[in-house]
Amino acid sequence: MRTAGRAAACSEHLAEFYADDDELLDTLTHFVGDGLDAGESAIVIATLEHLRALRHRLERANVDLMRAMLEDRYIPLDASVALTSFMVNAWPDDQLFADFVGNLLARASLQNRRVRTFGEMVALLWAKGQEAATVQLERLWNRACENHTLSLLCAYPTSGFAGGDSQALYDICTAHAKSFLSRPS
Repeated sequence: MRTAGRAAACSEHLAEFYADDDELLDTLTHFVGDGLDAGESAIVIATLEHLRALRHRLERANVDLMRAMLEDRYIPLDASVALTSFMVNAWPDDQLFADFVGNLLARASLQNRRVRTFGEMVALLWAKGQEAATVQLERLWNRACENHTLSLLCAYPTSGFAGGDSQALYDICTAHAKSFLSRPS
């Protein structure tokens, strides 16, 4: 297990740059599973493919996802659908984003539960070549971390950074408390 999977301090914004889906799913399984096992909540905003694969891995690890979903401790969302909640003219709207995150956190943090959040929306924007919008979304997530108690893990495939805007990549890295680069075994 990589360090990003174990890290879950309150109000910490982490990033993992991964080479393949197995690396991401290993980290995500530990990040989400450890939180659910500890009685915390997990909001997972990911691609449908990653949501399905994570569900299978968590079920194999004997995590009771049905119970967690019924208790609003496990909230899975399709990242592409979630983006439509707050994107206006290909740009994240500050207030719509704050409302989107606030509503999710209100559900997940009932009974003062700690919340772990995974977001893949930034990677989708980056893959579309929307570097400035990606950096802005990271800034909005930082604001959410300042205003709420949550541990946030973002993830980007390393394949998306060949020839990308180096200033945007720098801005993405500096928007996170810690960044992790997965290395092939």
